[in-house]
Amino acid sequence: MAGMQIQLRGRDRRGVAQYKPLAEINVTPFVDVMLVLLIVFMVTAPLLQVGVPVDLPRADAQKLQQDNTPLTISVDQTGAIFIEDTEIGYEELVPRLAAIAETRDRTETRIYVRGDRGLDYGRIMQVMSAINGAGFTKVALVADRPQ
Repeated sequence: MAGMQIQLRGRDRRGVAQYKPLAEINVTPFVDVMLVLLIVFMVTAPLLQVGVPVDLPRADAQKLQQDNTPLTISVDQTGAIFIEDTEIGYEELVPRLAAIAETRDRTETRIYVRGDRGLDYGRIMQVMSAINGAGFTKVALVADRPQ
């Protein structure tokens, strides 16, 4: 497979064919590998988002500049609370946040609260006050940008 290819250069006076080495790179395997990688990345990219389905409200605010990875707390349409992708009860929220605070700085940790559009405003405020009560000060609500 990795043998040298040769190319007909012409014929000499006696009619004998003269050959010279062909020095070209075969890019077909490279293109095949790149296409496979492209498909893999296209399939896995949508899976990298937060997994809790929440219907976010629309807002015209600008995006926040991020300097570290935020902690995401989601409240779905039934009022269930999730830290990242793990569902927890309301009574477990403060102890879990306190455990997380042991590994992070409470004043520097960003927490994004994602609440479903159809959810009662009081439930979101209840979750936000529990977060604030745990000592976290950088809390933000997440919304979708209008089309």
